[in-house]
Amino acid sequence: MSNISYREVNDDVVRTMTETGRSYYIALSLCLVGIVITFGLPWVYQIYTGQGVTGLHSPAYWGVYLTNFVFWIGISHSGTLLSAILFITQTPWRRSIYRSAEAMTFFSVVTAATMVFVHMGRPWNWYWTFPYPNQRELWTNFKSPLMFDVFAIGTYATASFIFLYFGSIPDLAAVRDRVAGWRKSLYGALALGWRGTDREWDLLQKAYTFFAVFIIPLAVSVHSIVSWDFASSKIPGLNKTIFAPYFVIGAIYSGSAGIVTLMILLRKAIKFEKYITHVHFDKLGILLVVMSLLWTYVNITEVFTGWYTGTSYELESLSYRMFTTPFAYLFWLMIACNTFFPLLFVFRKVRVSIVAALLISIGINIGMWIERYLIISTSLPRKFLPNMWRDYFPSWVEISLTVGTFLFFTLLFLLFVKLWPSFSIYEIKEDIGIPMEKKGH
Repeated sequence: MSNISYREVNDDVVRTMTETGRSYYIALSLCLVGIVITFGLPWVYQIYTGQGVTGLHSPAYWGVYLTNFVFWIGISHSGTLLSAILFITQTPWRRSIYRSAEAMTFFSVVTAATMVFVHMGRPWNWYWTFPYPNQRELWTNFKSPLMFDVFAIGTYATASFIFLYFGSIPDLAAVRDRVAGWRKSLYGALALGWRGTDREWDLLQKAYTFFAVFIIPLAVSVHSIVSWDFASSKIPGLNKTIFAPYFVIGAIYSGSAGIVTLMILLRKAIKFEKYITHVHFDKLGILLVVMSLLWTYVNITEVFTGWYTGTSYELESLSYRMFTTPFAYLFWLMIACNTFFPLLFVFRKVRVSIVAALLISIGINIGMWIERYLIISTSLPRKFLPNMWRDYFPSWVEISLTVGTFLFFTLLFLLFVKLWPSFSIYEIKEDIGIPMEKKGH
C-alpha cells in the first residue's frame, strides 16, 4: 500500500459514506422487506397463536431459537477478540480489517439478543426479569447460569461498543472535516471535539489499550458462561466438563470464518481491493487451519470421554447423535465442513483464492450452526427414561425467524457502512508510512 496517498485514504473512506448507488438502496429495501416477511410477521403470528406453532414440546423446551442465540454469540467473539489480540501484539495486517470486525461483534450480540425475546411466550413482560422491589414477589435467581448470561453478555456488548467507538473518534473527526449539512453536525458531536493534539492521541492510546486488555478475558468468559447453561445440567449429552473450552474454541472458529466471509463481501461491494489484500486472507486462512485442528481435537475428546464412561445413557446419546437419521447426516456434514474442508487452507493457493476462501468460510459457519443445533436437539429429547423420548424438529415459524436473523444482521451492517467509517483511516495511514519525497515534492 506504499503507493497510496493520505488524501486517497480519506477520499475512499468518506466516499463509502457519502456516495450511495442504486444497488445499495435495492439491497437495503430487500433486507427491510425480507425482515418484515421472515421475522416480523411470523413472530406476530407466534405471539398471537402461542408457542405451539413451534416444534418445542415436552421434554424439548429448547430448540432452534437457542441454537441461533448461541450461534450469534459465537460469531461475535472473533471480531473484537481478534482485534484486541492483534492490537496488543502490534500485528500490522490487522489495521485494514479490524473496524468492520469489531462492528460484526456488536451487531452479532444485538442479533443474539433478539432470540431471547423471540423465545419468550409473552415478550412484553421482559421487565419481570429485572431484580427490583415488586408486588409480584418475583426475584431473579442469581445462582442460575442464565442470569450469568445476562451480566456477561451485557458487559461484553457494552465493552465492545466502547472499544469500537473509542477507536473511531479520530476517523469521525476526519469525516466531520470533509462533509457538510446534517452530517457535519452529527459527526461533530460524535467526534467529541477531537483536534488531534498530542495529549488526545496519548489518552486515546491508553484508553484503547486498556479496553483491549480488558476484552480478551471478558470474551473468553462470555462463551464459557454460555456453555454452563448446558453443562450445569445432568442431561446426557450436555453434562460435559469440556464444554467451556469447547464453546470458546468453537466461538473463535466460527467468528474467524465470519470475518473472512464479511471481508470478501465488503471488499467486493465497496471496491476496497487495495486495502483488503491477499495477505489478509493468507493470514486468516492460517488462523482457520489452527482453529480447525483445535476444534477437531476437542470434538474427538468429547466423543471419546462419552464413549469411555461406558454408561448406557451416554452411549445412547452418542449413538442418537452420530448414527441415527436424520441427525447422523447433519453430524457428518458438520465434520466435513469443520474438519476436512478447512484443511485445504494448508495450501497457499487456496488461502489467497477469494472464491475458495468464501466457500470454505461459509461452510465452516454452516457446520458450526449444525454443531449448536445437534447439541440442543439431540440432548433434551433423549433423557434418561425412554417413555419420555420424543424427537424435536423445527417448524416453519422457527426456520423463517432464523432466516430473519441473518437479514437483520445484514441490515445493521448496511447501515453501519453508510453511517460509520468502516475502515480505520489513521491506522491504514500507518501501514502506508510517512510520505517520502516524490518527483521533487
